[in-house]
Amino acid sequence: MTAPFASDPARARGRRVPETELPFRSCFQRDRDRIIHASAFRRLKHKTQVFVEHEGDYYRTRLTHSIEVAQVARTIAGALGLHDCLTEAIALAHDLGHPPFGHTGEDALQALMTPYGGFDHNAQAIKIVTQLECHYADFDGLNLTWECLEGIAKHNGPVTGELPFALAEYNALYDLELDTHASAEAQVAALSDDIAYNNHDLHDGLRAGLFDEDDILHLPMIGTAYAEVDAQYGTLDPMRRRHEALRRVFGQMVSDVVATSGDLLATSGAQSVEDIRHLGRPVIRFSDRLWADLQDIRAFLFTNMYRAPSVMEKRAEVTQVVEDLFPLFMGQPDLLPPEWRRHATGGDKTALARAVSDYISGMTDRYALQEHARLMADTS
Repeated sequence: MTAPFASDPARARGRRVPETELPFRSCFQRDRDRIIHASAFRRLKHKTQVFVEHEGDYYRTRLTHSIEVAQVARTIAGALGLHDCLTEAIALAHDLGHPPFGHTGEDALQALMTPYGGFDHNAQAIKIVTQLECHYADFDGLNLTWECLEGIAKHNGPVTGELPFALAEYNALYDLELDTHASAEAQVAALSDDIAYNNHDLHDGLRAGLFDEDDILHLPMIGTAYAEVDAQYGTLDPMRRRHEALRRVFGQMVSDVVATSGDLLATSGAQSVEDIRHLGRPVIRFSDRLWADLQDIRAFLFTNMYRAPSVMEKRAEVTQVVEDLFPLFMGQPDLLPPEWRRHATGGDKTALARAVSDYISGMTDRYALQEHARLMADTS
């Protein structure tokens, strides 16, 4: 049963370029399908989550992460009576703007782009779905609904202060009401991101040998989950034991969000999606207790995984790749492919920098490494 505060495709605000909607597919389903078919979505399969894409077949990539976020988001949306197709569309699109090498690549690109308006992956996702995907005859981008664009732009909540240029540019054409909270569906997609990466980063860190079970048993939820598995099953194969324990932690996070958010929604008085936007506070969240527990887990992962010596060594290597490519293309725009070179004409250095940034941010890990090796060899 759909809740009164759920987003209703029949009442959606529409698309910037009007289209005739289909009787057998809602506008939010169409958004989801366009995102799945986008070139930028396919490229996520070779983009870093934490480990550089080629380091192992079992580690999450940005694509598998996005799929896991969408699975969590659909589950929570269904439990709360929200529109699952809109939630799924936003979840699948939330990382489209990530450059190669994950947050390391973003940090490098942000520093290089500081004189030209900066770089922000959420804003870049908006640019991709509104401009850079050039496949349709009637418009640039994917021409997504206002509701879907809102969810992508407000992934971290209301956007205030100075806007990243890519977001400011589009918002001037099509007001996304950035100072309000997003729909409940968008909030579910955002929190599902937290659930997914906290879960799979534990899996990937263990598989990479950055820490072992003994190192995490003291953490909230985790030690209890392992004890429950041992009590129920006795001796298990280590991989089965790990999976059984961590799936319980995963389930606990999802159950907590459903229970906490259900109570918040019930007591909010919201009777429409507009009510949700103007409550002045999020309605999809963890309980205070579980949120505190997650801070301990995140602190552990930050120290033992994201800042592990082997990961930091790789971060330094791939940072250098971005730091080499950017000035190379800035100094020799003719090295850009023809379809990108045309965006960099006219002698405007800012326009050139933004074209170079768009090009580099769209690269996969492997393509960035290949182009770096090729171009550095040519210029040596």
